[in-house]
Amino acid sequence: MEEKQNSLSEVLDVAAQAGHVLLENGAEIARVEETMERISSNFGASSRNFFVLSNGIFTTGEGGPERYAKVEFIPLKGGQMEKIVEINRLSRDIEAGKYTLAEARTRIESIRNMPAKPHWEQILGSAFGSAGFCVLFGGGLSDALSSFVTGLLLWIFVLFISRPGFSKVLVNILGGAFATLLCIAFHRIGFGQSLGNIMIGALIPLIPGVAFTNGIRDIANEDYIAGATRLMDALLVFLGISVGVCIVFLLFGYISGHYIELHGNFCNPGTANLLCQTLAAFIGTIGFAVLFGVPRNQYLSCGIVGAAGWALYFSMVKYASLSAVESTFVASCFVALASRWAAVLRKCPVIIFLICGLFPMIPGGGVFWTTYYVTSRQLNAALAAGLTAVSVTLAIVFAVLAVTGLPRLRRKRK
Repeated sequence: MEEKQNSLSEVLDVAAQAGHVLLENGAEIARVEETMERISSNFGASSRNFFVLSNGIFTTGEGGPERYAKVEFIPLKGGQMEKIVEINRLSRDIEAGKYTLAEARTRIESIRNMPAKPHWEQILGSAFGSAGFCVLFGGGLSDALSSFVTGLLLWIFVLFISRPGFSKVLVNILGGAFATLLCIAFHRIGFGQSLGNIMIGALIPLIPGVAFTNGIRDIANEDYIAGATRLMDALLVFLGISVGVCIVFLLFGYISGHYIELHGNFCNPGTANLLCQTLAAFIGTIGFAVLFGVPRNQYLSCGIVGAAGWALYFSMVKYASLSAVESTFVASCFVALASRWAAVLRKCPVIIFLICGLFPMIPGGGVFWTTYYVTSRQLNAALAAGLTAVSVTLAIVFAVLAVTGLPRLRRKRK
């Protein structure tokens, strides 16, 4: 009955609205297309076609004398994972016949207008995420406390400057410079021991985890243009942060007459044990689940996936003497499998758990050290750090590709 009452243009317009909400909030291309197909087919649009890019949706269809065509530009920006969960749930409910077309349109509009996480929650997420990741990269408790305060102040600063007139690149440059200034100031007054570890932890909230992971997922789903675009977007964010760090380092050297010297990763023996590392990964992952807009009832599951993946990585590096690249590959495979299991158990899109679970292994530390060595003109060390960061990234990419390919092989065998 619903199929006769709904015009083609109304159905495809609702499907396009759902796709718009998904894409602007960080959903992978395959999920956007699948959701639009599910909504349109269940409301009776038998002849339709969707072409989704990383920043645009092309929707066409025809039915009898009626024709429909719509092109939408959707700029790349930070996403709220909670909206992806709600649209995914809505599409399943539509498939089960629980919504009319008018009700679905109203529900999509309400999901689009859902507010972001409260500022206080985002600020605490940044603070705890910075402290947790400072420990993961070798910092001690005093370093983690310094990163906690810096991460807290950094996100207040980011919320203040994140206005319509500011570009994303400018926000990351200013954020990187602001965090670097705070870290240097805290270290100078004796608040923290290792400046390098403090800075890595403090800068982590600016790292584009959603764009990076979705770029990998899109490549795994053979959406190469979208995947390359999102990875390029993540690279530009990395470069923006690096420029901010470089500016402060160069200005400090010019004013003081000497360049700040860092001596590579310093691993604090007090936190370099499996229990501390696992706990830090759990806290840090939950902190960034807040920043990624994950639903509150999924914080615990995201923290468990991230902590388990990092515990496996840390164990292989420390106890099995595997390289960082080998350990990253194995741990990323585990996280991808655990994310699929959590998605089934918690009835949520797998990308929610995958983004949070892989985030501890994103080579943010490698990018920082590459930037520092380039700025201090240690080109050989910069090349080594950069190659390691690229190798770790490729390990994550191939791990996700390997795990994503398993269901396809299984379907082909069936």
